[in-house]
Amino acid sequence: MVAPPAWNRSSEPFAELFSATAIATRVAELGAQITADYANREGDIVVIGVLKGSIFFLADLVRHIAAPIILDFIGISSYGDATVSSGVVRITQDLSRPIEGKHVIVVEDIVDTGHTVHYLLENLATRRPASIALCSLLHKPERSERETKIDYLGFTIPNKFVVGYGLDISQQYRNLPFIGYVQGA
Repeated sequence: MVAPPAWNRSSEPFAELFSATAIATRVAELGAQITADYANREGDIVVIGVLKGSIFFLADLVRHIAAPIILDFIGISSYGDATVSSGVVRITQDLSRPIEGKHVIVVEDIVDTGHTVHYLLENLATRRPASIALCSLLHKPERSERETKIDYLGFTIPNKFVVGYGLDISQQYRNLPFIGYVQGA
């Protein structure tokens, strides 16, 4: 068996916040809760991953949802390569099919200020789904500028810039198996 890569080397700018084991446990719990909540709903369930940050979370989460689902993706950005949101939200890739009349679960990596997810949820609501729920791996309430209802939440975190498990800094470190915070950011 090949050993996993050595992370948290002294040259790396981050420290572990949540271990891979803690993340896996919480993701399984969220999948079980979604399964229970959607067990008796009529109609299609569409799980929408917000690119690119949610991809690892989404892949693990849907394997814990014991219900037929349709997967789709939407690209949305307000960060670019910066560590602070620009405040300008734009769709970089739209859904591949209509969601009218379907139960939608939006899977996001992090809710920070709330502007991006607010824009996204309002945009999706205009497409007349039967329901919309938000599942976010992380929430940073200290930075909230918009009230955001998170139906399924992985972890609440302090006001630190985080990387790993899909989250990046200038498109790097998404592949970390844990979530770490960037020291000095």
